[in-house]
Amino acid sequence: MDRAAFTLILLGYFLISVSSAPVKKTENVDVYSFHINSTVTSRYATTTITSRVANKLNESQEILFEVKIPKNAFISKFRMIIDGTSYDGVVKEKAEAQQQYTQAVSRGQSAGLIKSVGRTLEEFKTSVAVAAFSKVTFELTYEELLKRRLGKYKLLINAQPMQTVTDFKIDVHIHEKTGISVLEVKGDLSSDDLTNAIKTTRADKDAWVTFYPTRAQQTKCKTCDENGLNGDLLITYDVERHNPNGEMMVSKGYFLHSFAPTDVSRIAKNVVFIIDQSGSMHGRKMEQTRLALLKILNDLSEDDHFGLITFDSRIDLWKRELLKATAANLEDAKAFVKRITDRGATDINAAVLEGVNMINRHPREGTASILILLTDGDPTSGETNKEKIIGNVKEAIGSKFPLYCLGFGYDVNFDFLTKMSLGNNGVARRIYEDSDADLQLQGFFDEVAVPLLTDIQLNYIGVSNLTQTSFNLYFNGSEILVSGQITDNSVESVTTEIIAISKGSKVTYRDTVTAKDVTDVQPEHEHFLERLWAYLTVKQLLDRLVLLKDPEKETAKNEALNLSLKYQFVTSLTSMVVTKPQEDQAEVADKPKEAEAPHRPPPQGQSSFMSIARTGVKQFYPQTNPGLYGQMPPGSVGHMRPGLYGQMRPGSVGHMRPALYGQSGYGRFSLLGSVLAHNPDPTIYSLARLLNTPSDDTEVSSSFDSDLPEITLLSVAPTQSAPAFRFLIPADGQHKPLCFEVALPYNLKLLQDSSSGFSMNGSVASNNGFHQIIIHYKTNHQLTINTYSISYHDGQDNVQFLWGQEPTQHAQEGIYLILRDNAFDVTMGNISVVILLHKKNGKVFLWPAIWQQPKGVTLSGILGKGNISYAEIQGSTSTLKIMDKEVMVSLADVTDYRFPSAPVVQCWVVPFEAVMN
Repeated sequence: MDRAAFTLILLGYFLISVSSAPVKKTENVDVYSFHINSTVTSRYATTTITSRVANKLNESQEILFEVKIPKNAFISKFRMIIDGTSYDGVVKEKAEAQQQYTQAVSRGQSAGLIKSVGRTLEEFKTSVAVAAFSKVTFELTYEELLKRRLGKYKLLINAQPMQTVTDFKIDVHIHEKTGISVLEVKGDLSSDDLTNAIKTTRADKDAWVTFYPTRAQQTKCKTCDENGLNGDLLITYDVERHNPNGEMMVSKGYFLHSFAPTDVSRIAKNVVFIIDQSGSMHGRKMEQTRLALLKILNDLSEDDHFGLITFDSRIDLWKRELLKATAANLEDAKAFVKRITDRGATDINAAVLEGVNMINRHPREGTASILILLTDGDPTSGETNKEKIIGNVKEAIGSKFPLYCLGFGYDVNFDFLTKMSLGNNGVARRIYEDSDADLQLQGFFDEVAVPLLTDIQLNYIGVSNLTQTSFNLYFNGSEILVSGQITDNSVESVTTEIIAISKGSKVTYRDTVTAKDVTDVQPEHEHFLERLWAYLTVKQLLDRLVLLKDPEKETAKNEALNLSLKYQFVTSLTSMVVTKPQEDQAEVADKPKEAEAPHRPPPQGQSSFMSIARTGVKQFYPQTNPGLYGQMPPGSVGHMRPGLYGQMRPGSVGHMRPALYGQSGYGRFSLLGSVLAHNPDPTIYSLARLLNTPSDDTEVSSSFDSDLPEITLLSVAPTQSAPAFRFLIPADGQHKPLCFEVALPYNLKLLQDSSSGFSMNGSVASNNGFHQIIIHYKTNHQLTINTYSISYHDGQDNVQFLWGQEPTQHAQEGIYLILRDNAFDVTMGNISVVILLHKKNGKVFLWPAIWQQPKGVTLSGILGKGNISYAEIQGSTSTLKIMDKEVMVSLADVTDYRFPSAPVVQCWVVPFEAVMN
């Protein structure tokens, strides 16, 4: 095998995502062993996934390794063993690794992938070329600190080996110094058909869970199929708590102090719910919010006091003061909740400040106050400068109580909510747009429903480098963890002191424990407390970065970076570099952050792509409904080049050059193609349907790269024609305009001027028009237009318009925005476009138009062509001369959506390449 050096980069943010739909196994690849081994010691879990795969072909082929890990985990080790040689990952600073990555890509090499999938998981994916009849071993290790919620720790293990495996094993060992009180095994892989494959064993301080399904059993769980296991094993447990002062563990110069008292009375709470009722909360979001609030109100205790605030561009109060949760008040509040409807813009600043004032106006001794904000969007009314809002809220709260921010969906600015909540001793949580959103809301409230202590401070003698020691609130079912270093090796004991407030009275917990190391830890995990301390320190430092300013921010960043490098954690500051045998494919992806939308699987019947085992040439396998795209043997490959459509047949080879089309919509995997146009060859239409992946909630691409590598596509057999959009181009001196078709409902690059930084991209809505158009200008201006609202952001402030409101305009240097009746005029620099709102046959959609071409500007994109001259050839009704070339054409009646009246006009339909070349 070629032993030339190859660089694989594992980065720390999020760039590329492809479908996580399971890949149908290939008969020429045998995953003959798949083991997952997880060891949990004092809440700290270290999990290793080992996959052994054999290439059964008599030639080299690509072998894929794809696993899912928890979002809170840090990857700390990756290794491939090929022909007895190990290729180990090394974690480096992101900038250094990025430079190596750039050099690798320039040589045609590739990178490992991490992407977000669903609510709780990230996916790691890479591949390597394996010689004929050879084997490869993949080994991935990740680490995480389990967090106690609602009285339980949860260890989530995902298994999806993509085929049945002869030697499949999951082994879990949990060791807790104080003993294990509760142990449960749940998840997709614990269904009835697999129950007897799960064994649990418990001793005083230990528990073992094994999962050894047979090959036959591996196809029988609810989420499994002929490709084998595909699901989660969820192990939940809790520990015995004998010492009300908390438990202290010491090992190798590090300690962990866990504190979760249960011998204190609950504290009555003052809670204010601040609910966004802006127009974007329309439909199911609003219904689920009402349903969740009704359930939450039922869970309030009678000694709790509560308030309800709803807001759009104005603030509505249920009552001006906090009221006791009596039966009568709860019924009145429920009636208020049932009347909440969506409307207007989003004034977050005024709403949160009103909530703060409501609590401040009614102080109650011996209680715990909580603010809970639920919103799904950016501030668009009142004060819209996010930094000012954060400052206003922080000043108003003054560290007196926490603010919890719940972000509904992916349109919300989660970074903003995170910064606002962390700055006020709270947390931000995403509420996913799904059928159980109301249960997610209720579940969050359950976590904060029973406060037991406030203003908790933990003090230690004889230790240093402590993690967080001050906490605003302690809730029933949670846990406070503090870790640090014992700096003096001669210290024989550690003294702890915990001071807190319980129902208005000061309480103190003091304890002195021996500094003797624990002795019952497995040798391979003897440094677990040191790694736990490093993990917790890095996590808390990364959280603080959003609040700090230089020089404190730079200091914290350097500390987090140095720890990440020392302990080989893949974080947002680091990347993993792996040397492996050289190959020819370039890919890149980054570790996702919570603020970004994860991959969304395509709707039923639409396609997605996954790399599969390959020989010689890259293939993409379409995941589709059987028969949807005609009968075609998997593995035939098609390429496209401009002007060669008629020569393309299933299985033929050509290329598609990236330039025109934006992101395919699910996650951020871009398939960019310059020439998908009308052509009588139905193969092209079939290909167009194959790429028909965006849905109505797809994010539109904000940038386009015209210098990407060529992309090989799978061709398909002829089938029905795909829908096509017709765009009109005025013709100089001619009555009939030219028009051309763009097949594919897809994200389109509509207009671009590189010199001014102007770009306009559109996301297509079925056969009518666009459901979203995004315009970028220079580096910090973004205009997002959908069929309900228009949002403009200049890097600092937001301005929002609603279709149907009174005519409105906004102007600042070089930018003019005017909302008229069903039309929105946009001028940025010397480029002017009009976005029209059309309503036809019950459908609402957008259409962009350029009524006047700018002078002295070279535009690209679908709308970038100005007037084109043509001449009719005498005696021919099907040929025009365009730019000195004879072109076959046809006459057609089209609706001209460039104008509000949408007239029907006659145009010459010309091939795409005839006008765009």
